[in-house]
Amino acid sequence: MLIVKKKKKGGGGEEEVEESGLSIIYPEDYAFDYGVDQRDAETPDSWIRRHPCLIRLTGRHPFNSEAPLSRLMEHGFLTPTSLHYVRNHGYVPRAMPDALHNWTVKVSGRVRNPMSFTVYEIINEFKPRELPVTLVCAGNRRKEQNIVKQTKGFNWGPSAISTSVWKGARLVDVLRRCGVYSKKKGALYVCFEGEEILPGGGASRYGTSISIDVALDESCDVLVAYSQNGNPLEPDHGFPVRVIIPGYIGGRMVKWLRHITVSSKESDNHYHFYDNRVLPSHVDEDMANSEDWWHRPEYVINELNINSVITTPAHGESLTINMQTLKVPYTLHGYAYSGGGRKVIRVEVSMDRGETWLLCHTQHPEKPTKYGKYWCWCFWDLDISAVQLLEAKELAVRAWDASMNTQPQQLTWNVMGMMNNCWFTVRINSCRPEGGGVGLSFEHPVQPGNLKGGWMVSSTLPASEMQEKVCSSNIRLITSAELKQHNTRESAWIVVHDSVYDCTSFLKNHPGGSDSILINAGMDCTEEFDEIHSSKAKVMLEEFKIGEFASFENTSSSELTAESSMHRNCRVSMKLGSLHSAREVVLSVKAVALSPTNKISCKLIFKRVLTHNTRLFRFALPTQNHVLGLPVGKHIFVSATIGGRLCMRPYTPTSSDEEVGYFELMIKVYHKGAHPKFPLGGRMSQYLESLKIGDSVNVRGPAGHIHYIGNGNFTVEGKPYCMKKCVMLAGGTGITPMFQVIRAIVSDPEDKTEVYLVFANRTEDGIMLRTEIDKFADEHENLNVWYVIERAINPKAWKYSIGFIDEEIMRQHLPKGSSSDISAFMCGPLSMIQFACYPNLEKLGYDKSRIFEF
Repeated sequence: MLIVKKKKKGGGGEEEVEESGLSIIYPEDYAFDYGVDQRDAETPDSWIRRHPCLIRLTGRHPFNSEAPLSRLMEHGFLTPTSLHYVRNHGYVPRAMPDALHNWTVKVSGRVRNPMSFTVYEIINEFKPRELPVTLVCAGNRRKEQNIVKQTKGFNWGPSAISTSVWKGARLVDVLRRCGVYSKKKGALYVCFEGEEILPGGGASRYGTSISIDVALDESCDVLVAYSQNGNPLEPDHGFPVRVIIPGYIGGRMVKWLRHITVSSKESDNHYHFYDNRVLPSHVDEDMANSEDWWHRPEYVINELNINSVITTPAHGESLTINMQTLKVPYTLHGYAYSGGGRKVIRVEVSMDRGETWLLCHTQHPEKPTKYGKYWCWCFWDLDISAVQLLEAKELAVRAWDASMNTQPQQLTWNVMGMMNNCWFTVRINSCRPEGGGVGLSFEHPVQPGNLKGGWMVSSTLPASEMQEKVCSSNIRLITSAELKQHNTRESAWIVVHDSVYDCTSFLKNHPGGSDSILINAGMDCTEEFDEIHSSKAKVMLEEFKIGEFASFENTSSSELTAESSMHRNCRVSMKLGSLHSAREVVLSVKAVALSPTNKISCKLIFKRVLTHNTRLFRFALPTQNHVLGLPVGKHIFVSATIGGRLCMRPYTPTSSDEEVGYFELMIKVYHKGAHPKFPLGGRMSQYLESLKIGDSVNVRGPAGHIHYIGNGNFTVEGKPYCMKKCVMLAGGTGITPMFQVIRAIVSDPEDKTEVYLVFANRTEDGIMLRTEIDKFADEHENLNVWYVIERAINPKAWKYSIGFIDEEIMRQHLPKGSSSDISAFMCGPLSMIQFACYPNLEKLGYDKSRIFEF
């Protein structure tokens, strides 16, 4: 840390000022014209001016407060004294007139020369030390613990933290002046005691202690402080002198300091034993008292632990989703700190409940001391897109310090409610902004004190007050309301033939992918299940049965009409109600037709014959103002009743959300008798072929585990990936999801992802979308295309490969897979994927973890 020598006013030596990497400008809050708060009237503190915005945590008296988190963050690194958090155990002692000369601090105990120092002597006879230090109460974020189970402490929020520039005499210099004895002679602890008389312990003063090693260690920077932010201490902060111990909990820093005692034992003060301890989580107050857990030394708290908080988005903040917010990044902000002078070395944010983490940019306004210590909080930020926020389940932050300490996911309750440092999590909800439209709102875990709000508070309330059905049977009855709550990747329940099944543990192993279950989670999917699954699958399902379905309400049709879908399916509603981990959205704020929980009826409005077996179908959306709302890489389910039975098939549209009012499907019709292996042909493709203009099909989605976001970024089952080179191996109709990704890449001038497509078909005239793909390749250098056909009408005129996808073709037309920035995608016949794609990609050095199937 940079040391600047300055002449003291009036001469008489120099003082050390630590600049912390910046020129010190003492902070001031813009609200300064306030007097004594009426709430302090008729209390012993009726003479003290206090900032009106401070949140009172213990009623009128004693005064304990923190600043609103957003107000605290407005000032950045240094906190105005008026907004510094306050922890008082009782009344504030009023210093006598001329405290400079009349207030004394007595040093006694295991010292050769017991002495008393006036404040004037402390200021003028010792070399001053001035440096910024972050103070944190050990109860910071306690209210989160109190929501789980009430502790002995009151409801601190996340603002029991502040940073000031403190100035004072070094404790080591004061002790040396008095001649401290050696450890062998009993000098093991330094005890501090303040002025105020408190009820605890039978009218004792507040006192505590630290080890002699810390007190005499120059690198620990322990101060007998008399100045805060360039001014004498305020009454609430210990006027005229107090102790500052950087990197320690605030509870060790005695205010209104009167006594310093060097002792062979730690302090025997009531508050030293019955405060600032972390007892095991099974120990409640009764056990602690009856078994005397308070005096066990291993549970005392000294150094702060690692902690971090999200400050932006603020609690209750909303973000309107429109074209402007979709174009510019949203910046997350927060603070982090650790104890013992340890540097915070990284901060990470997760948007998928800890499955993956994003590294944040950290700012350390201070520079380390000459001993390499960091005494202050740091700040972090992370730019994310509005689309990422829409996709996120929630926001969580964790920090790491130089000792590789990090924060746990879950809080650990303790009877004092101390040192809570679990991940700080912000929930994301849908909202209707005041100006109209759709948006996101953000909810912190709690609000400090008795303020209402916070997702932890709301989650403890009854989920529903609906009527319970009483039944003497041992079979669990599950209502419709309860079923609907289990529609996420974390808890996926379905109903089949009036039985309820918990399929959560089967999601990763489901042959059809997790989305095939998730799209039906929280619903009755009897028809869909019977249509797709064999009798063997129905037997397997019984393993996951948890109860019987009992509905008390009449359910309306799942079909969406133009009137009902226009507002219910806005993007944010879909985002929050979606059954998919990615909670898919696209870059638009138009009305969205797709719903994962409801089928929409779409009329055929156009049909074109492209080849002998290829057709283009155009279906109208509920209104001309709707877009389909299909994220790139996802597919839809098209269903119809054919021959008295439900038939449902997945398709990827060839249209995009640039088309408003309709979507298009390009399919191959598998006619009856055309292929010996499939004599009946394709049920759905033949049904679509038979449709007349005006006929309807039902559509539902989005579904699928791959989502291409842009600029090489994509997710698979919600896990983020990034690539510079994209390899595609497609066969037949498997080109449709590839086409969606290709179009997204070439349509974005900022997306430089290199694409290598190998596309296999039976014949040249059977190559779907060739005209569009060739046009893209001619116009964009980053798209490389190679065709493979089984047989050619005119082999000499065919400039591409004839045969099947094999190792030689892949070596010639695909990049080597040794690079970590390459990902491969496959979609086509099972035989092609199993016997051609996977084996040859491995031969080319492709990482198995970067090979994906649509």
